Amino acid sequence: MHSSKIKPFVSILLLLLLAMKPVDRKPTLYIIGDSTVKNGKGDGSNGQWGWGSLLSSYFDTTRLSIENHALGGTSTRTYITKGLWDNVLNRIQTGDYLMMQFGHNDGSPLDDTARARGTLKGIGEEQKEIYNPITKQQEVVYTYGWYLSKFIREAKAKGARVIVCSPIPRDRWEENKIARDTDGYPKWAKEVAAREGATFIPLHDLVADYYDQIGREQVRAYFPDDHTHTDLEGAKKNAALLVEAIKKVPKMGLKKFIKRK
Repeated sequence: MHSSKIKPFVSILLLLLLAMKPVDRKPTLYIIGDSTVKNGKGDGSNGQWGWGSLLSSYFDTTRLSIENHALGGTSTRTYITKGLWDNVLNRIQTGDYLMMQFGHNDGSPLDDTARARGTLKGIGEEQKEIYNPITKQQEVVYTYGWYLSKFIREAKAKGARVIVCSPIPRDRWEENKIARDTDGYPKWAKEVAAREGATFIPLHDLVADYYDQIGREQVRAYFPDDHTHTDLEGAKKNAALLVEAIKKVPKMGLKKFIKRK
């Protein structure tokens, strides 16, 4: 075949090969948690904000998608039983990130008629069968750590990198220091992250340290309605502290997407 006739075929073949080459997919950061992560619709319509709703302003969203799937009122347990976790897990692909913060609602009753959202304390394999008056079915309830481990293991099995944040502190004080939870959910979150090979961000202590620094009166301004939910400025500060912590984690792939000032 004459060379002049071969060239068009080569060009067509090259175009086909280029068309078949997979396009690099933009990874997604999935965020799960309770109302301190996303309050209401995440638009501040009720004056309350979760820190997850402010994270996108710190990242280059042309290279990283951010989806905040946190829902107010949920515990680790009800985030699963309501089907919310399956919805997120089905979306996760290799190279994505999962960030979680739970704990504020896990201390609720196991089987009350209002929410039935509590979990057993600790990170072990303990379980308790209850009658759930909300679903009107028997249910086996596990520990806080058991549910966290489920999130981590299932996300990692799909190729995601996982970040566990300890729950932010409430606006409660002991003398002139913010009241810290030293033996409960922040500690358990850290232990589970270490056990499961996830990155841990000590958000509870980071925020508590900042609150101690600025004092009770300034902190109170962040909590106009109650002791748990922050306003926009409080959520901005929590998000900023989280991002600064991410920058300091060795080999944290997520930090390459943080905007440069």
